Amino acid sequence: MQMKENGIKKAAILLISLGPEVSSQILKLLPDEMIQKVTYEIANIEYVEPQDREKVIEDFMDMASAREYIVDGGIDYARNLLNKALGSVRAKEIMEVLTQIQQREKPFAILRKADTHQLANMLANEHPQTIALIMCYIQPDKAANVLALFPNELQTEVAERIGVINRTSPAVIKKIESVVQNKFSNIIESDAENIGGVKTLVEILNSVDRTTEKNIISDLEKTQPELAEVIKANLFVFEDIVTLDKSSIQRVLREVDNEQLVLALKGASEEVSTVVYANLSKRAADTVREDIEFMGPVRLSTVEEAQHKIVGVIRKLEEAGEIVIGRGDSDSIIV
Repeated sequence: MQMKENGIKKAAILLISLGPEVSSQILKLLPDEMIQKVTYEIANIEYVEPQDREKVIEDFMDMASAREYIVDGGIDYARNLLNKALGSVRAKEIMEVLTQIQQREKPFAILRKADTHQLANMLANEHPQTIALIMCYIQPDKAANVLALFPNELQTEVAERIGVINRTSPAVIKKIESVVQNKFSNIIESDAENIGGVKTLVEILNSVDRTTEKNIISDLEKTQPELAEVIKANLFVFEDIVTLDKSSIQRVLREVDNEQLVLALKGASEEVSTVVYANLSKRAADTVREDIEFMGPVRLSTVEEAQHKIVGVIRKLEEAGEIVIGRGDSDSIIV
C-alpha cells in the first residue's frame, strides 16, 4: 500500500496501530461524522504494511511536536525548531498541514472560504456585534476588505465593537457559529465544489517531472483532445520561455545559477537557446556556451530536472507579480 493516503485513512491506520484500548478513548473525543468516516476506513483495512504504519506514526509525532512548539513559542518558534530538527522541506510540509488543520478548527471556518463581496452582502444585515465577532475570526485581510464594503455608519459601529471585544463565551461563539452555518452553508461553496478542474490539473502537471507531463498530455491528446488543448494553453513548460518579454527573461535569469542554466540549455532547442543567450551579457553567454561544449554527455532526466527547476522559478516570480506569463497565446516573442 503506497503512502499517498488521505487524512481519514491515515487516522484509521494510526488508531489501528495504537490498539483498541487507546483508540477507543480517542474515538470518543471525535465528532460523530468523523467517527463514522474513520471507523469505515478501519473496517476496510485488512492489512497495514509495517513501513506504512511507521510513516503514519512518524507523521503524527511530528505534528504533535509542531503543535507543542506553537503553544510554547508561536509559529516562528515552531518553524525554527522544526527546521533544525527535520530540515526545511519537511518542516514546511508539517507547518502547511498544521495551518490547514488549525484553520478548519477555528470558529466560522465556513466564512473563511467565502468570497469577499459575497461575505459583505451576507453580513450587512446582521447585528453589528455579530459582525464584529465574526471579523475577529476570519483572515485579517479579508475582514479589512469586507469592512471597506460596508456603509460608513456600519463600518464605524463594527470597528468600535471589535475594539472593545475582550472575551466571549465559547458557548456563545458556538451558538452564533451554528446559526451562521445554517444560514450560509447553501450559499457559500463547499470544499467539494472548489477542487479539481483544469487549474488544479495544470498546477499538478507543473510540479511533475517532464517525462510524466509529456506522457499525460500525449495520452489526453488521444482520449480528450479538447481538454488537452485547454491544458496546453494554460501550462507553462521550459520551451515557453520564448513567450516571455525581454525584461521577464532577464529577471528569471538573475534567479537561476549558472550550473542549472547550462544543464537546461544542454537539451534545449536552438530557438530557446537563442532567446536565452540574447538576454545574457556577452561574457555570460560565452561562458555558458563553453560550459555546454565541455560538459560531455548528460542524462536526459538531469536536463529535464534542471529545466523543471527553472520553470519553478518562473512560476514563483509570476505568483509574486514580478513577471507576467501570457496564457494560451500562440505568438512567441523572440528577442
